[in-house]
Amino acid sequence: MPDRSEDIVRQRLLKLGKIRARGIDPYPHRYRPTHTLQKVGGLFQQWEAERGAALPEVKLAGRVVAHRPMGKATFLDIRDGSGKIQVYLRRDTLGEEKYDFLKELDIGDIIGVSGHLFRTKTGELSVEASDLSLLAKSIQPLPEKWHGLTDVEKRYRQRYLDLISSDRTRHIFVVRSKIIAAIRRFLDGREFVEVETPVLQPIAGGAMARPFITHHNALDQDLYLRIAIELYLKRLVVGGFDKVYEIGRVFRNEGISTKHNPEYTLLESYEAYADYNDVMAMVEEMVSTIAQQVLGTQQVVFASETIDLAPPWRRVTLREEILKRCGIDFENHPDAESLRTEMEAKGMEVDQSLGRGKLIDELLSTFVEPTLIQPTFVLDYPVELSPLAKRKPGSERLVERFEGFAGGIEIANAFTELNDPLEQRERFEEQERQRALLGDEETERMDEDFLQALAHGMPPTGGLGIGVDRLVMLLTDQQSIREVILFPQLRDKP
Repeated sequence: MPDRSEDIVRQRLLKLGKIRARGIDPYPHRYRPTHTLQKVGGLFQQWEAERGAALPEVKLAGRVVAHRPMGKATFLDIRDGSGKIQVYLRRDTLGEEKYDFLKELDIGDIIGVSGHLFRTKTGELSVEASDLSLLAKSIQPLPEKWHGLTDVEKRYRQRYLDLISSDRTRHIFVVRSKIIAAIRRFLDGREFVEVETPVLQPIAGGAMARPFITHHNALDQDLYLRIAIELYLKRLVVGGFDKVYEIGRVFRNEGISTKHNPEYTLLESYEAYADYNDVMAMVEEMVSTIAQQVLGTQQVVFASETIDLAPPWRRVTLREEILKRCGIDFENHPDAESLRTEMEAKGMEVDQSLGRGKLIDELLSTFVEPTLIQPTFVLDYPVELSPLAKRKPGSERLVERFEGFAGGIEIANAFTELNDPLEQRERFEEQERQRALLGDEETERMDEDFLQALAHGMPPTGGLGIGVDRLVMLLTDQQSIREVILFPQLRDKP
């Protein structure tokens, strides 16, 4: 026995056949609306203020989301990407044939209507249709709860249904677009140049992450989807682009969580003759400016916490925050074995394969990151964890690196970039040794081409990476990265 959805599809296919039998194309080539549904409100308000002789005539299009027949009159609600409006259809105005055609319409169909605007007795803005056109017949029904999908898995797998049914979801992705546009305006205003660099790379470098691998048939060569944009942008700094940035997808073959998706959008920027202090000042100004431009405020609510993004942001060192939160001073533990022993003594479960840098990162993620609700820069990281960053003056074990946190999540990562090609080679070699010793596939790889570029001379440079998806999470109060990525990665259906 067919289920209800199969029966609905069958009925709609029968209607489709009837429509074609009438000589009507249910999928016409074009239609030219005069206004979006959002703009008709302003048009009518202008008419109300001026009280012109004739009511405004409009030609609108949208998806039918409500259908209320009342004998010789019918009310439809239609929705486009900007809003919703009520359509009033009368047999006397449309004529018998077109009015009877309403019986072939279903929720989900896309239609066009022409007519004049008016307000009902209850004050609702509506359009009285003088003509009606079918623009696309919907064969599949909208979900039972089309006004808001509750099946989270279905929302992600069939995002188009989520967008049809949820004003909230549409709003998030409109805001996302505005955030990215605001990032570009901010950097363009500072005379940064936007560029594009390879997604397919012969060496997966610029970050400590496991890559995805593919194969180029014509070249008979294995390539990697990029895990970062850094090394190519720094090549451009060598070439004379003193301020350069890219916004693009990167790919990391890692676990999936509320903060991680295997592909995500990353902003990276590099500024010659700057250091991590300059980048810190730029980040707090950038994020607060974006919030003001897009949301109209520098105070946002995230996970029920009010977060003030206005500069200056709090600045703390990694060492003092870890010591404060769990009582471990990693400077007293110069090797992985000593640090691992201390962590185990405090009752922590420790992965025996992790090196000293990764262990310190575990302490940060576990004890510090969740406490950083108000915007905070955490400064000065161990060299093992930051092989591309310049050493902090007076310290052999620390580099000039910061991460920016807000709402308990990391949103920014930046260095004073290492520009000594000989030291950079030593760092790469040490990473390769760690890779061989510990079997850690997430260590930085040796990149001879990058080293050759660096040997031509790169000026002192401040580099920045911002996870755009996490920034959108913060500014739209979403606790899962899947809520801000239109098509997040999901397991295959069983």
